[in-house]
Amino acid sequence: MARATRYPELTVSGSYLQMGEQIGEALREQIRGFDAIALDRVRKITDVSRERALEVARHCIDEVSHYAPHLLEELTGMANASGVDIERLMLLQIRNQLQPDRADANGGCTSFALAESAGGSIVGQNWDNDPALDPFSVVLTRRPQDAPAFLSITQAGLIAYLGVNDAGIGVCSNSLPAPARLHGVPYYFTVRALFETRSLDAAVEAIRRANRAIPANLILATPEGPADLEITIEDIHVLRDSNAGPGVVTHTNHCVHPDLAPINEDFPELIQSGPRKCRIDALLAATPRPIQRATLEGILRDHEDHPHSICRHANDHPDTGFWTSVWSLLIDAGERRLYLSRGNPCQQPYEAYTLN
Repeated sequence: MARATRYPELTVSGSYLQMGEQIGEALREQIRGFDAIALDRVRKITDVSRERALEVARHCIDEVSHYAPHLLEELTGMANASGVDIERLMLLQIRNQLQPDRADANGGCTSFALAESAGGSIVGQNWDNDPALDPFSVVLTRRPQDAPAFLSITQAGLIAYLGVNDAGIGVCSNSLPAPARLHGVPYYFTVRALFETRSLDAAVEAIRRANRAIPANLILATPEGPADLEITIEDIHVLRDSNAGPGVVTHTNHCVHPDLAPINEDFPELIQSGPRKCRIDALLAATPRPIQRATLEGILRDHEDHPHSICRHANDHPDTGFWTSVWSLLIDAGERRLYLSRGNPCQQPYEAYTLN
């Protein structure tokens, strides 16, 4: 049987509690399925008990109650309708906090943002992670009453993930191995706060005010142009260009900003981050402007150094060899549109999803 090429789609609207209830009802089976396997999948790369994980989840509920109480309302609605209690839903949000010496549970990805594409501002990436998460992945549109609407590719039960809002801010993400801590505002809530903004400055401030638990990299298409945010638990460093040329930012899974580069000496390189960064820079630098979307899709299919390539395939690495490019994503921020391949882009076509 041929594999499906499109993800399930859902649109919700109303108050935060109402949106959570709509998600919990419509995606009940996906949320329960994700809940059933989430901790066991984390245990493939770190050793943590369920009791310890739920203790961290309870601390994080308190953190979010100060940072974004309205989002706890949404999570409460999700819990009520899905039958998965709020502590276990919070556990889905904190999986990448449960290994503070590694901070790589969010995957190892190759991403870029550029202003000089044929369609305007574009941000894209391959999301290299656990393919077991595919059955719980959905394309979800949220239309809150008092914040920008946004369209995202996410796992059912998460408060936010990658996508674009109606202000034209597109968001992709990379793990950033750097110091972390167990307790703090979970990463996904800071991404959601970013979707509630309408400018680069506001996006940075929304993340800065969080008592963050883990580092992360967010790469953006914004009304002010492409930008990359290297986010540690202490600070945020904004990058606006790269070796790929002016108006282009790229990122893999190590610190790039000169102030943060010394951190790389203390953390092992995550899935060949350096070679992938050099490769994406070289491919984009050699591509004439304006860059067509089909050309960007081809870059995300690149197999140099296969299977440790930009288009990543299973390999013999003892910890992360099961990771593959679970999806490939291009976000046309001007058109408020996602182009997604459900699986490795060398094997699956890109499908379009639009924030109407």
